[in-house]
Amino acid sequence: MKKIILLVLISSFFLACSKKENKVTNVERAFYYWKSSSYLDDGTAKEMNKLNVKKLYYKLFEVDYNESMGNFPYQKNSPSLYTFRDLDSVTIVPTIFIKNEIFQFNDEKSLDKLADNITFLVEKYHFENDYSNNDKDDKKVVFNYTEIQIDCDWTKSTKDKYFYLLKKIKELSKKEISCTLRLYPYKYPEIMGVPPVDKAMLMCYNLIKPLSKKEKNSILDIDELKSYLNKKRSYPVHLDVALPVFYWTLWYHNNRFAGLVNFNSADISEFAQQTKPMWYEITKDYTYEYETYLKKGDQLKCEEVDAKTISEAISIIKQNIEFDNTTTISLFHLDNSTFKKYNHEEVSSFYSSFSK
Repeated sequence: MKKIILLVLISSFFLACSKKENKVTNVERAFYYWKSSSYLDDGTAKEMNKLNVKKLYYKLFEVDYNESMGNFPYQKNSPSLYTFRDLDSVTIVPTIFIKNEIFQFNDEKSLDKLADNITFLVEKYHFENDYSNNDKDDKKVVFNYTEIQIDCDWTKSTKDKYFYLLKKIKELSKKEISCTLRLYPYKYPEIMGVPPVDKAMLMCYNLIKPLSKKEKNSILDIDELKSYLNKKRSYPVHLDVALPVFYWTLWYHNNRFAGLVNFNSADISEFAQQTKPMWYEITKDYTYEYETYLKKGDQLKCEEVDAKTISEAISIIKQNIEFDNTTTISLFHLDNSTFKKYNHEEVSSFYSSFSK
């Protein structure tokens, strides 16, 4: 009987340990900057300083492909000496988004050239954009960097070429290389491979295709998150975490998707009435940005993530992911509306909860 009791106690102990949340000793606070503008207003900079944010993943450009141009950069962001001047000791991580579709048109030779072009452009934006001065030694540094992050939703069929590109960027840049990591490749590394990087940013959002499940919040759905984070796992590469603090609104005309519009739920209440969670019906014709005409009877689906849902997601993440002592927690993405949607205490708790 004593042996049975002892075994029960030991089993209970290990069960309790298995459910214990993972604490991070040192949380590095970060944001993503994903806008196609280099302007940070004073209020946003002050709030970042108040939050003690020390890292900014700053999207410099995206990469696409067409037959006439081959691989080409677009939506380029050119920061100036004034872009980061109001931020207190913030490390800039130049970030590049690469469309997964480009890999079907590339071989190793063209990927070598792409890696060279990427490292060249990052280094170019690292200096002041002064076209009259070609002397590198004479130019002023806009930001220093020790890391480059690549954002790409690679697939099983493109992983070999993508991983080759990551290795080449590492080789040419002589910098730390990180990449974004979606939950599917995190859960199934045997299928999707493990990227050859120094660290990966686990993106805990965009879990559902926006048009596939009209009753679900495609940005962050807790049940969907649990389906990926359903047991404690360790990953071969150091993991950081990104959480969503953005919103988007899907516009439907005659029950067909017509596009995205930049409204939040507070904006929508002025010309529409809520019909069910996330869904609104327009009550009067409305003109948006002088070129989009919303008609009475059109439907809007506003997807936002409240602070309570983010806190619930953090608890699930802590229970199921093995973290290193120092981990970067980044919020996607920095916008003028971020600190209107969430107050200072809420945003601060998104970071501090990982160390509690």
